[in-house]
Formats: sequence, C-alpha cells, structure tokens
Amino acid sequence: MINRRALLAAGALLALTFTSRADDTNVLTDAEKAAGWKLLFDGQTLEGWQPIGKSGVPTKGWVVREGMIFHGKAAGGGDIVTVEQFGSRFELTWEWRIGAASNSGVKYSLPDPEKNVGFEYQLIDDENHPDGKRGGRSHQTGALYDLIEPAPERKVKPVGEWNQSRLIVESEHVQHWLNGVKIVEFYMGSDDMKARIAKSKFRNVPHFGGVTRSPILLQDHGDEVAFRNLKFLSLATK
Repeated sequence: MINRRALLAAGALLALTFTSRADDTNVLTDAEKAAGWKLLFDGQTLEGWQPIGKSGVPTKGWVVREGMIFHGKAAGGGDIVTVEQFGSRFELTWEWRIGAASNSGVKYSLPDPEKNVGFEYQLIDDENHPDGKRGGRSHQTGALYDLIEPAPERKVKPVGEWNQSRLIVESEHVQHWLNGVKIVEFYMGSDDMKARIAKSKFRNVPHFGGVTRSPILLQDHGDEVAFRNLKFLSLATK
C-alpha cells in the first residue's frame, strides 16, 4: 500500500520540479509510475482528447508541436476535453505558457460534460489581456475564475515562459498551486462557495459547483496557448 503522506510529499516535489531537457518532456519517472501517475498527453498525438460534445481526435485548431499541445491565435477548433471522465479525487499537474494578450484555462468539475461550463483554473496574460486588466484578480492567472482571487504571494512567469500548475481535488476540498505555491483553496458545497456562486456569472447554471465526474477541459479562447507534461493521479484508492 502506498503511504499517503509520502505520496503528497512526492506531489509537492513534482510541483517544484520544472522540465528542462527535451527528453524529459511528457514522460513519467519510475517513481511517478510506481505512485500511479499517468500521462494525459503523449507528446506526439492528441489521442485521448476530443472536441467538447463530439468524438474523435481534434482535427482543427489544436496541434502537436515540439512536444506540446499548441493552439494559435484565432486558430479555431473550440475547447477540447479528455475522452476519459474522472472522479472526484485526483491530482493534475501541467506546464503551460501563454501568448501575448492571450487568455485560456483548464476546467474541471463540469456539471454537463458536453458543455464548457465548470470550475476554471484561469490562465491569462494579466497585464495585457482586457479581462486580466479590468476583470479583477478573480479573472487573473491561477484564480478560480470569477469566484476566488489567487493569493498575493502568487508568482507568475513572464509571457512566453513555462509555468507549472497543480490542481488537487479531494472530493469537496480543492487546491490550486502555481510554480510551487498554493494560491487558492476552497470547499465545494460550503456556505462560502454557495455565496460566491450566487454573486457570479454561474449563478443560473444548474448543478454548478458540485462534486461530480468530469473530463478535463483545455479552453480555446481564441488565443495562443501551449500545454505539456499533463500528468494525472487518481487519489480514489490512496
């Protein structure tokens, strides 16, 4: 049996480790394999992903380029999601970089897996995208979009550089991490979260904010964004 404390320590170490060599990108270490991590992107194809609400590998907008999932500005294609749906206890890590004045996000806990509404880990050029500049800190990088601002100690890499993010969902308990720092923490279904949703753009979305099985979504906001090293760990049996 895997020791839960050791597993979390390994996850924290992973969150602080950046990939620097091409042959380390989109691969699992022996320790990660032993712990049960798996890749959501093999570095070569879009197998395991599909346009939201459709089936089949994405054929427009999203491409594999130099070991990353890349979406260019105005490339189209729409949001893409994992073919597999995941339960309510998992850890996800990924590296990402954003283009100038660009906006994207990683969404999870979608109440309807065929619609692109759910909790969103915001990815954006805070300084140059209009939503990042005028939308308030709950619209900036690492925020739970439109609901919770990221912590003041958040550290974001400049546009064009790789950041590393980590999402931990343990049923109701959720954490957002950015570059080794925890920046958002909340509980689904709490009175605080219900109040936040009631004041947000999601207030009329049925079942929004509940614990549910869901795919992982990469957002096409019409802008340039790239992802790599998407690694997933189920915590259901840990």
